[in-house]
Amino acid sequence: MPFITTPDGTDIFYKDWGAGQPVVFSHGWPLNADAWDPQAHAVATAGYRTIAHDRRGHGRSSQPWKGNDMDTYADDLATLIETLDLRDVVLVGHSTGGGEVTRYIGRHGTSRVAKVVLLGAVPPLMLKTEDNPLGLPIEVFDGIRAGVETDRSQFYYDLSFPFYGFNRAGAAVSEGVSRTFWAQSMEVGIKGALDCIRAFSESDFHDDLKKIDVPTFIAHGDDDQIVPIVAAGLESAKIVKNGRLKVYPGAPHGLVGTFEREFTTDLLAFLAS
Repeated sequence: MPFITTPDGTDIFYKDWGAGQPVVFSHGWPLNADAWDPQAHAVATAGYRTIAHDRRGHGRSSQPWKGNDMDTYADDLATLIETLDLRDVVLVGHSTGGGEVTRYIGRHGTSRVAKVVLLGAVPPLMLKTEDNPLGLPIEVFDGIRAGVETDRSQFYYDLSFPFYGFNRAGAAVSEGVSRTFWAQSMEVGIKGALDCIRAFSESDFHDDLKKIDVPTFIAHGDDDQIVPIVAAGLESAKIVKNGRLKVYPGAPHGLVGTFEREFTTDLLAFLAS
């Protein structure tokens, strides 16, 4: 399996499919690169080089005690891009991965970046503060921490239901999707999982978003129960200078079924535009 090694000795697993303009996918918590497989396959089939990595602490990557923070995630992404000498890159980030992509630009600029896609992404700030009244209270994230610490196996399985909107009346529930979510989640080291909760919930991306100066597609479901659109996609679209927002009515945080197919179609169209 291919790996790159970061300056602090962390091994980062990545997939590298196809050929052409590079498209790099960053996944959400608590998943890994496999979460992007349907889109990665479609993009590679359409004639692009498709790369997806497991964030440190997640999936097949190392589980270091230190460095499970947004700055280091962004620097790991930079190491991946620079090691593979990728240029004219399209960065695609879902949820926490959207924060990773945004912080990468805040720290490393856009000299290697052509476009950005933010799907259900955590920027500009998930946590409710005096300056961010639309965010979620700290108790929400304390509850996530408690679930991981107490019985993470059951917690991850239960989390799949609001994640994919399976708890909504009339939803087409897929036991397979829930089991896949659980399986990927159980590969996260507990230290990395807990640290990442702080990283995705308390990192402030306002200044990073202001540095995005390339075409950006911001996609968000208006029934996202994990990263509510009101403090995320809608606010990011106000900050990003070259941002185009698309709201998916009724869509959850993790896109499945017709929502996923619609996003994949939109992603391919954005890449070709």
